Amino acid sequence: MATKNPYTSLTSRLFNIVNIAFLLLLVATMLIPLLNTFALAFSTNFDSMQPGIVLWPKTFSIEGFSTVWNRMQLYLPFQNNVFVTLVGTFTHVLFSSIAGYVLVQQGLPGKKIMISLILLTMTIPQESIMIPLYVVNKDLGLINSLWALVNYSLVSGFSVLLMRNFFMTVPTEMAESARIDGAGDLRIFFTMYLPLAKSGLATVALFEFVGRWNQFTPALLYINDHAKYTLQIALKSLIIDTDTTSSNFLITTNVRMAGITIALLPLIIIYPYVQKYFVQGIMVGANKE
Repeated sequence: MATKNPYTSLTSRLFNIVNIAFLLLLVATMLIPLLNTFALAFSTNFDSMQPGIVLWPKTFSIEGFSTVWNRMQLYLPFQNNVFVTLVGTFTHVLFSSIAGYVLVQQGLPGKKIMISLILLTMTIPQESIMIPLYVVNKDLGLINSLWALVNYSLVSGFSVLLMRNFFMTVPTEMAESARIDGAGDLRIFFTMYLPLAKSGLATVALFEFVGRWNQFTPALLYINDHAKYTLQIALKSLIIDTDTTSSNFLITTNVRMAGITIALLPLIIIYPYVQKYFVQGIMVGANKE
């Protein structure tokens, strides 16, 4: 009977201890700033201006939320953000799914070339096409329009290929049987392929929702009208800019942190509902060729 090597066992224990310590340190670097943000957001004006890191409010107060929502009218960029995120995410998921469905059709001419071109688009950084995109939006009359933000990243190579991988798991016999029964491509797509690809839809939707909710550069590039600012631009003005407010009004720390908390809440709320589908989607999308 083989005996365990004490040296190997000790090395394994030390390795596990170092890993656990590193992960705890990594969690702390992310959790402590988040707790500090929430604690300051729910603090009074005076308490939030005190130096040091706070993990729990000394005196619970929502005056920071009242100030940033009503006096600073954060509800306007919040509404703009909701519109851009929901409409943009829906159209992105729909168009990416349609493109993915087309790419799984048997006998599609030039399928390999199309997939290669889609992969090529993933190698081009967005920064390199900012000026051409701005010119296109200007010619379309979309500058200072929320539709410019909706049209931004309307489809992406990553989403198209991910949905293609999911649709490849659907047996082709099902679609052929439906066609024999007289079903068209639209009916097959909406009643057969989409319901069987819920994990892929949730994965693409979550990625796109987070990306559009936190969208900063496109909003900074296309929007100049204060009434059409999105949430991230408004937070930038709230935290960094000092010339946008009256000199008689001091923006306290709890007001800034309340704005950040409002921006974080939708992401924190939506993630638990799609986490199961998100994990399944990542696994299938990574393993399917």
